[in-house]
Amino acid sequence: MPLDIWMKKMMRMMKMMKAEFLVNEFIYPPKSVTDSCHASTVLPLPNGNVVAAWFGGTKEGNDDVKIWVSVRENGKWAQPYSIAVKGEALPHWNPVLFLRENGEIILYFKYGKPIPNWVTYYSISKDGGKSFSAPKVLVPGDNDGGRGPVKNKAIRLSNGTVVAPASKESLKKSWKCFVDISNDDGLTFEHSNFVLRSKKDGKTVGMIQPTLWEDEKGLHMLIRTNAGHIYRSDSKDMGKTWCKAYETPMGNPNSGIDIVKMENGTLVLIMNPIFENWGDRAPLVLMASTDGGDTFEEIFKCEPTEGDHEFSYPAMVAQGDVLHITYTHQREGIVYQQVKIN
Repeated sequence: MPLDIWMKKMMRMMKMMKAEFLVNEFIYPPKSVTDSCHASTVLPLPNGNVVAAWFGGTKEGNDDVKIWVSVRENGKWAQPYSIAVKGEALPHWNPVLFLRENGEIILYFKYGKPIPNWVTYYSISKDGGKSFSAPKVLVPGDNDGGRGPVKNKAIRLSNGTVVAPASKESLKKSWKCFVDISNDDGLTFEHSNFVLRSKKDGKTVGMIQPTLWEDEKGLHMLIRTNAGHIYRSDSKDMGKTWCKAYETPMGNPNSGIDIVKMENGTLVLIMNPIFENWGDRAPLVLMASTDGGDTFEEIFKCEPTEGDHEFSYPAMVAQGDVLHITYTHQREGIVYQQVKIN
């Protein structure tokens, strides 16, 4: 498509697409539960309730860091409660919520230190997130960085398979990503091939924490990197194998991202639009694509403040035309937003 025609198309799309807050609130008063918090996950339920989880303690990586959960019911968040592995006190990390077809909720999370020695645990809730079972190891023998979802939500594909975006960080600081594939609705997983990494300026690009969507062309991922840009990879066999990752025009300050596919096919990406490795994690914006992820344009600012702030590690789920979003606010609190896309 000629550039001038494409630009006119994008301008029409952005003028037509509007976003507005329905809800913008803290889940709990900042620092009222723990001194520090990070890496939230969100799950809207069919009954209108919303479940959120995150890790919190004195500081990320400290042994007192646990998983915390709260449920929003009738417009109010319940007092958060903690979940922890029994035994040695080690840090807990990166919870991810997933709704099974039978109505159960699975909570996945990482446990241990350092990061390359993470083990993935899971717990199950049968009461809408108000309580969870005792944590169990997800994959027996897992001790080299964790299995299952590493930060972003698993998705259910058109063939019923569940795919979890995953990655590993080695002791040599080698970052690589893959997907974990489940044929029993999230209870057991099969490791896909690793995504082949690209090089930039003579160095292999580190890639972690992918986020996924499916369309008629296959399964796709956008990836957090240490190269100042979001990268992308595509699969034509439901996630078993992936093409070599390639750079997109979108910036990434080595911070988490997430994507959803709306019912009308529009993709919405939440991100920090900064083109610098370990750059500022602010502002936090929504980007939209109507061409299958080839191009994105900003449509909304969830946090407009720029500079030396942290509005990071967003999680996002679409429910109809409403986006449910959580993210880290200055490491002191977790923000929950509902954004309506018109």
